[in-house]
Amino acid sequence: MAADLASTPTVGWRDLVAEGRLPRFALVCAGTWLAAADELVTATVMPSAARDIGGYSAFGWAVAIFLLGSILGGATAGRLASRLGLKRAMAVAGAAYAVGCTASASAPDMGLFLAGRLAQGLGGGSVVGLSYVASTSLFPEALWSRVLSGLAGVWGAATLFGPLIGGIFAQAGFWRGAFWIFALQGVGFIAATAVLVPKGAGAGDAGQARLPLAQILVLAVSVAAIGAAGLVPSPLEKIASALIGLVLLGVFLRIDSRAPASLLPREVARAASGPAAGLFMIFALSAGTTAFSVYGSALMQKLYGVPPIVAGYVLGGGAMGWTLTALGVAGRGFARGFIRIGVAMITLCQAAMMLAVPHGSIPAIVLLVFTSGAGFGLTWAFAAARIVANTTGAERALASSSVPTASMIGAAVAAAAAGSIATALGVGRGMSLEEARAAGFWLFAAFTPLTLAACLSAWRLTSTRFVEPA
Repeated sequence: MAADLASTPTVGWRDLVAEGRLPRFALVCAGTWLAAADELVTATVMPSAARDIGGYSAFGWAVAIFLLGSILGGATAGRLASRLGLKRAMAVAGAAYAVGCTASASAPDMGLFLAGRLAQGLGGGSVVGLSYVASTSLFPEALWSRVLSGLAGVWGAATLFGPLIGGIFAQAGFWRGAFWIFALQGVGFIAATAVLVPKGAGAGDAGQARLPLAQILVLAVSVAAIGAAGLVPSPLEKIASALIGLVLLGVFLRIDSRAPASLLPREVARAASGPAAGLFMIFALSAGTTAFSVYGSALMQKLYGVPPIVAGYVLGGGAMGWTLTALGVAGRGFARGFIRIGVAMITLCQAAMMLAVPHGSIPAIVLLVFTSGAGFGLTWAFAAARIVANTTGAERALASSSVPTASMIGAAVAAAAAGSIATALGVGRGMSLEEARAAGFWLFAAFTPLTLAACLSAWRLTSTRFVEPA
C-alpha cells in the first residue's frame, strides 16, 4: 500500500481517508484535540472554579503544574510507545488524562484540583506525543505531511471551540461539566485506541533511551519555589524564594547540558551559539506573554463585565492571529526581517497591555491580543528553522523538539511567577475592582523586561554570523 501511494503522481487529501484510513486519522486528531483544547477551556472556566474552591491566587499553579506534566509526558511518549507498543501506550496516556479530568471535575478543594491538572498534563502531553508517533506508524510515508497538517488544523479548531465549551459551562454555573466532558472524551479515546490501533505498532529500540527525570525534577522544584514566593509572608522570604527558583533554573540548564538524555541541545550551554539565542528568545516570549493567558479571563470579567465565553474568545484571538499570519508568510524569504518585526510587535503589544487591560476597553484588548499573536506567527516558524540550521547534525531532531519544550518551560515559570505577583497584590479568595486594576498593570509590567530581552536575542539569532536555513 505504501509503495502504491509512493508511485502515485499526486497524493491528496482523498488518499488520507481512502482504504479505511479515516477512522485512524480521526483517532490521532482526537488525541491532539484533548490537549489542544485544554488551555482555552481551562482559562475560560478558571474564574468560576476559583470562586468555588480555591481563590484567584491558585491560577498560576493550575497552569504551571499542567505544563510541567506536559513536559514530562511529551518527553516520555516515545519511550512509552517503544516499551508498551503504541496501542497500550495510547490507552495508558488516555487513562491518565481521563483520571486527571475526573479529579479536577470532582475536586472539593484546590489541592485535588491541582493533582488532577498534573495528571491531565502527563496524559495530555503523552497523548499529543503519541499522536505524532501514530502519524508515522499508522500511515504510509507519502501521507505523513497530510496527517501532520491535519493535526495542525486541530489546534486551530481548538481556538474556535475551546472558549465556546468553557464559556457554556461557566455561564451555566457548572464549570465542573467542562472537565467531565473531557473525561468522557478521554474514555472514548481509550476505546477507539483498542479498536483502531494494531498490536505491535510503534514498538522499537528507543525504549532503551534514558529519561530526563533529573532535569524535570529540578525544573519542577524551581517552578515551585517561584510560585511559593507568593505564599510566604515576609518580603525577605518572598525574595529568597524567587531567587532560589531562578538559581535552580540555572541548575536545570547545567544538568541538562551534561545529561545522557537531554531536553535541550547541548549547544544551549554555550551562550554565544545560535541555538542558545533562539531558545532563550522562545523561552522569554512565552514567559513574557503567559500572564494574560492565566489571568486575562478573570480580569476582563471583573473590569469590563464580559461573560466568560466572550473572555475566552478574546484569549483565543491571539491563537487566531498567530495561525492566520503564519499561513500568510509560509514559504516567503524574509526570515530575518520577519523574526525581528514579529518580536518587536509582541513587545510593543505587551507593553501597551499595561494600560489597555486596567484602563482601556475590550476592543483595544482584542486588537492588542490579535496583533501580539500575529507577531508570533511572523516569528515562530522562521526562528525554529534558524535554531535547527545552527545546531550540529546529531542534535537537529532534538533542536526541533526543544522549541515547544522551551516554550512550555517559559510558560510554566511565568505562570508560577504570575500567581506570586497576584498574591502579593492582595488577589486571593476574591478580587476587588482596585485589585483587578493593579493586577492588570503589574502582570504586564513585571514581564516586559523578558520581552525586551527576547528582542535582543532575536537580533543575535538573526546575525549574519549564523547559518541561514536552506
